[in-house]
Amino acid sequence: MDDRLPGSILFACDRNGIRSPMAAAIMRHLYGHRVYVDSAGVQTDDTGVDPFAVAVMAEIGLDIGSHTPKSFDDLVDGSIDLIVSLSPQAHHRAIDLTHTVSCEVEYWLSLDPTLVEGSRDAILAAYRQLRDDLTARIHRRFPPTGLPQV
Repeated sequence: MDDRLPGSILFACDRNGIRSPMAAAIMRHLYGHRVYVDSAGVQTDDTGVDPFAVAVMAEIGLDIGSHTPKSFDDLVDGSIDLIVSLSPQAHHRAIDLTHTVSCEVEYWLSLDPTLVEGSRDAILAAYRQLRDDLTARIHRRFPPTGLPQV
């Protein structure tokens, strides 16, 4: 087993509707048989996962359409080895969690594609950029060895 892989990883963002479910899906695709992967937000998004996120993940064969957003407070299992926070709010919440849970925390500053304005194509381009940035970051942090590529 690759000792750089944690036993469990939590991706966290603001509302658990875009960034963290995208990162979790990519990580699950690459390492789901070797690492427990989950995602959460500081708050939950009652509208569910963002449709643009669903669309750009489907382009690479990953389905996040059935993802149900949850918050840190909804987490059942407190045994997390690594929290990867993808927004400043999530990073602060992750640091707070380390007072009660023994885990490592990494901050990966990530684009919030909802801040992009313009045409549908421009918005989709921002979501694709986020997806591709997350994929590259996961590959750099957890180099795949003989595993499927996304």
